[in-house]
Amino acid sequence: MDKNRTEGAKHEVKGAVKEGIGKVTGNKSKEAAGNIEKNAGKVQHAVGKAADKERDAAQKH
Repeated sequence: MDKNRTEGAKHEVKGAVKEGIGKVTGNKSKEAAGNIEKNAGKVQHAVGKAADKERDAAQKH
């Protein structure tokens, strides 16, 4: 498993928690920062997933 997948998942969770805390406390900047981190984690996770698929395809040939 590509490291980007695990790191991306961690960032998604951290971002979601920050976003939730920001919503509960009314802190718009924390909410926005959490949303950004969550979305960056999704992108990083997708990059890792693509790298895994590419590596698996290369091993089959």
